[in-house]
Amino acid sequence: MFPSWDTHLFQLINEAHQPWLDGPMEIISGKLTWIPLYGILIYFLYKQYKTECWKSIIYLVSTVVFADQFSSSLLKPLFKRLRPCHVESFQSWIHLPAGCGGQFGFCSSHAANSFAIAVGFYLLTKNKFAGVALILWASIISYSRIYLGAHYPLDVIVGALVGGIGAWGLFKAYERLIKKS
Repeated sequence: MFPSWDTHLFQLINEAHQPWLDGPMEIISGKLTWIPLYGILIYFLYKQYKTECWKSIIYLVSTVVFADQFSSSLLKPLFKRLRPCHVESFQSWIHLPAGCGGQFGFCSSHAANSFAIAVGFYLLTKNKFAGVALILWASIISYSRIYLGAHYPLDVIVGALVGGIGAWGLFKAYERLIKKS
């Protein structure tokens, strides 16, 4: 069902690990690591929208909730693709510095959520520098998921699409709601 290039690329990335990079990749992949960044993004929304910033914050939270639920509650149970760390034939070579996650991995919630924030923030602010920086940030998080053995490349590619397209679709609805109020 899934293409063979995906497994080969996963193995290439995962086997190219470096001991000095394991710790930083675990930090990059950590959910709590980025709380200061979220605070900075909220501050910038406040600076741009002042007392109306709560609408933007609700929109961004909605994009993450959508991306997370679409990936975790719909796609993972629907496709039931085992994470690489659960594939028996990989056990002799897979590198898992952070251990093994849940059973299913298609698609990556980390990728979906981070791309939802990146695209959503860009759509709200139209700040090209912030948009590029956040896409790079989301890409690094996504790469860390492959490096750590949690996801195949296709898992993070689809996760990025779920987050980005979801943020765009919700932004269109957000724009309509804002124009009505």
